[in-house]
Amino acid sequence: MPQNPSAPLPQETGHSAPALSGEVREALEEQRPVVALESTIIAHGLPRPRNLQVAQELEELVRKAGAVPATVAVLDGRAHVGLDGVQLARVAEDPGVRKLGHRDLAPALALGASGATTVSATAFLAARAGLRVFATGGLGGVHREWTQTQDESADLRLLARTGITVVCAGVKSILDVPATLQRLETLGVGVLGYGTEHFPGFYLSSSGEPVDWTVRTPEEVADVMRAQEELGGPPAALIVANPVPEEEQLDPAVHDRVLAGALDACRERGITGQAVTPFLLEYLMRETGGASLEANLAAVRGNVRLAARIAVAAAAR
Repeated sequence: MPQNPSAPLPQETGHSAPALSGEVREALEEQRPVVALESTIIAHGLPRPRNLQVAQELEELVRKAGAVPATVAVLDGRAHVGLDGVQLARVAEDPGVRKLGHRDLAPALALGASGATTVSATAFLAARAGLRVFATGGLGGVHREWTQTQDESADLRLLARTGITVVCAGVKSILDVPATLQRLETLGVGVLGYGTEHFPGFYLSSSGEPVDWTVRTPEEVADVMRAQEELGGPPAALIVANPVPEEEQLDPAVHDRVLAGALDACRERGITGQAVTPFLLEYLMRETGGASLEANLAAVRGNVRLAARIAVAAAAR
């Protein structure tokens, strides 16, 4: 099955064009499966030196499934889709690496900055390079108390206009899950539950919210991808919501108790805007003794494996 027909050719050049690693370029030219991986989890989501070990592990999981990994980042003002070992280590070890969303890409490129890419930036750059599948942990979404704060992740609008399949464990459970699903529907972003009739809850196997469509094999996902491309129309992402296995999820009772405390602490300290998510995630990790981090990593590993299988199935279509 061809790569994204709306994306520019991999040979595109220019200051703002993503630089492809040799491995990624060759795979795209030969129409072999490639999986995009975000770099924020490496630079900002895990402690050192474990972050580099996890980054290497995730790339190896993609390779073992028969696909090519393409970790995305911006280095010295150039976007990269696919990193070599030295570049991957730099993202993991350099404390000066910034966190870049889609809106930050133009300033970062123009000013020669280096940064790790979030979901929105990774999806944009990967789709522009011609990749069709992207694996991440959890999406951003509509924040709780949205009616007061109007706080919504940039992920949602970017995915509404970017044709890429995103494998994730739902949206972060610190968010308003029902409102996020409603927003995705409004924006025309398709959601498939993988082997589940309920939307995953990131740390939890289920958020309790139903999904409209369930698929059970990578081949079924590839068929949906193909149908979406053949239909045409405005590009939009396809979300494959893959739950963390129940035996690896965070204990639901612990999750609910600690999250309630985290939300109270956030309100008491007057934390708002972009500071909310990192505060809540750090609070959960600390108060669960690291159990939330392990559930996060279990979800990411499962998503990466599934994304690679989907990419392989789509390439065979």
